[in-house]
Order: sequence, then structure tokens, then C-alpha cells
Amino acid sequence: MNKNISIYYYINYKMNIFLVFFLVFNICMIEHNLARAENRQETYKQLNLFGDVFQRVQEQYVEKVPDKKLIEAAISGMLQSLDPHSSYLSSESYKDMQVKTKGKFGGLGIEITMEDGLVKVVSPIDDTPAAKAGMKSGDFIVGINGESIRGLSINDAVSQLRGPVGSKIIITVIRDKKDPFEIEIIRDVIKIRSVRHNIIKNIGYIRLTTFSDTTTSGLEKSVDKIKEELGDKFEGLILDLRNNPGGLLNQSISVTDSFLNQGEIVSTQGRKDDDTSRVFAKKGDIINGRPMIVLINSGSASASEIVAGALKDHSRAIILGTRSFGKGSVQSIIPLAGNGAMRLTTARYYTPSGLSIQAKGIEPDIIVEAGITELTKEIAENRREENLRGALDKKEQERKKDSADREKLTPVEKLLQDNQISRAVDLIRGISLFSKSNKVTSSAIRKKTSTLFKQSSSVSN
Repeated sequence: MNKNISIYYYINYKMNIFLVFFLVFNICMIEHNLARAENRQETYKQLNLFGDVFQRVQEQYVEKVPDKKLIEAAISGMLQSLDPHSSYLSSESYKDMQVKTKGKFGGLGIEITMEDGLVKVVSPIDDTPAAKAGMKSGDFIVGINGESIRGLSINDAVSQLRGPVGSKIIITVIRDKKDPFEIEIIRDVIKIRSVRHNIIKNIGYIRLTTFSDTTTSGLEKSVDKIKEELGDKFEGLILDLRNNPGGLLNQSISVTDSFLNQGEIVSTQGRKDDDTSRVFAKKGDIINGRPMIVLINSGSASASEIVAGALKDHSRAIILGTRSFGKGSVQSIIPLAGNGAMRLTTARYYTPSGLSIQAKGIEPDIIVEAGITELTKEIAENRREENLRGALDKKEQERKKDSADREKLTPVEKLLQDNQISRAVDLIRGISLFSKSNKVTSSAIRKKTSTLFKQSSSVSN
């Protein structure tokens, strides 16, 4: 009898626990559903507000505005309120963007973003009207053709900056918090040559102006030409990413992979914990482990920062220059009905060491401020006997040739006027000389050790 009572109480106890858990679960579900219902109700309320505003504009605004224009403006405002890089692309803007990534588009040749309601220049692209006119990374555009553009969306600003090829535009610029000034630019078709190369004192120099769909193939061709010309004299490579505003993610990954044999290149983290993507390098270094310097500055953004961050974290290259721009977010282009699209920030970039690029940028290993050292052959040559007026054993023909040479610097000498490039060249030459010295020393030690070993062996025998 007592045993049955004990079993009854035990079952009753378990049932009570179950009921308590059941009630708690249901209360939680009810609260959750109530919260969802409240959120939904609030959403409906806000949509009703939008509908009221939309109707008032339709009925009472001083001029008639097409419904399409109002709705697109509302969508654009919603996306731009998220961050400087999310935006709505009309069908025309979407087509322009697709053309741009293929290496040819119309305009001034600047990459822009929004900062505190102002249009900010991320960087001018090499050999474009904007670069030739003197636009610089960090410039704020506050006016176009004498009219203020404060408060305009980035798409509206882009529309005003573009125009017929050959037409003139006057841009009002604020630089370094000084008084505004005007820059006159003639619009042109922008043909991007994303890869250039040169050779400086047995060191390869490659400049990447942007990351378009031909960048990696262009890089590989440039490296092949440098290696073919220099052969065993090839001492190292300078990769110039200054004022490179970025471009295609897959190209930044393949460029980085060109110099790594293994390891992570970049990771992205989305809104959810499981929304993580990692990309790893495949074996194969196109310069076979030779010393490498990467140049960056405040105009190096997005894809450029992925390359610099990965090569820095893997100690594959020395990063030289100044801190990069700090755009470490992923924008996905999502096509919409009607042939338009939305550019939406969907994730953040992280370097292999797990550091976020966003709003921080890449810190160089060696900080070298930008600067130009005015070099002329005349100054250098005046220090030698052969350049003195009336020097012995100096033919008149040679004097005339030297005088003509002084008037113009070679492309390599122009590059060496750049303070950051000059420092990079010195650094690679120093590393190369040190490595050769170590090899000679090691070889001598091995040879001496081998000789001593043989002598020792013959004595023993």
C-alpha cells in the first residue's frame, strides 16, 4: 500500500513539473507572439504614415511629381540611411556600374563616398581628368557649377558630376578644412588601365589603379615581363596600391593569392553567426619568395585593403606608407524588378588575423609620409669634375648631350622623386644585399667546415 502511494506521489510530482514547464513555455510563446504582433502593428502604423505622406505629396505638392520618382526616392533614402555604401541603383545607374567594372566608363575618374552629408573623394584614378586637374584623396565636393550639393544623395551627386564627353564642369572643393576653391575639369570617357609596370634598379614596380576584371591577368603579364627582362638580377617587387579605391572582390583575392602559397586571404562575417565565409590561398608565388613592398595611403580602400591586410598578416610583404581608408564592408548587388538594383551592405571584411578593416584601415609596418624630392641631373652632375665648365678631356659633343639630358628626367627618375617609392627601393635593395651577404657567409662557413672535416678524417685514418 505504501509503495503504491509513493508511486502516486512521484507521478503526481513529475506531472506538476511538466505542467509548470508547459505553462512557462506557453507564457514565453505568448509574450514572443505579442512582441511580434506589436512590432507588426508598429510596422503597419509606419507604413500607413508613409501612405499618408505619399498621398499628401500627390495631392498638395506645388508641382506634379511622378509616382515612380517618389517611390524610388523613398527607397534610396531608406538605403542611404543605413551606411555610406548602401544605395538604390536605377536601371541606368546599374548599367553604368556594370560597364565600370569592365574597365571603361564615362565621367571624371574619381571614386566617391558620403561622409557627414558631404561627398568625399576616396581617390582619383590615375590618368583621368580628375587626377590631371589636381583632385586628391580626402577632398570634399561641396558645389558643382556654382550650386551647393550639400544634402544630395550620392546617386544624385554622381548624376550631376557626369555629363557629355568634352563638357566642362567646375567643382567647388574643401581640402584640409581650408577655404573652398574651384577646380575646372573637362569630362571624358574614362578608360582604366588597371595595371602598369616599370623597373627601378633591378626591382620590379607594379601599379594597380583599380581592381577590374582584367587586373590579375595584367599583373601576371607584368611580372612575366619584369622577370624576362631582369632574369637572375630580379631583386624584389614594389606593389603600389596608393589611391586605389578597390573594385571586384574576386580580383583582390586572386591578386593576393598570386603571392601566397597557403593560408587564409580574407573572411567575411554577416549578420548571423553562421553567415561566415573564408577564402584560402593556393600554392604558387609568382615572384618565388622575393622581397616585396606594398605601398598604401588614405586613398587605398576596400579591395586594396584586403590585399595589403593579407600580405601583412602572413609576413609576405612589408607595408609602407600611411594608414588606408578603412572601408571594410561587403556590398552585395541585388537585382530588383524593373532592371534596377540595390547595393546593400551584407557583411564585414576581416584580415587573416581576425582584425576588422572597417573604419580602422590597415596600419603600415613603416610609416612614410607622401612627398616629392625634386631631382635634376644638373644638381647631381655638378658635383663631378666631368661636369665643370671647360673640364679636361671633355668633348664638346658630350657637353651638349649632357645639357640636353638635364632638361628632362627619365620615367624611372620621375618615380624615384616619389619619397615613398624611393624608400621602398632602398628597403628592398638593403634586404637583397643582406640576403646575398648571408648566403656568401653561410657558403664560406660550410666550405670551411667541410675542409676541416676532411682534414680531420684523414688524420683519423
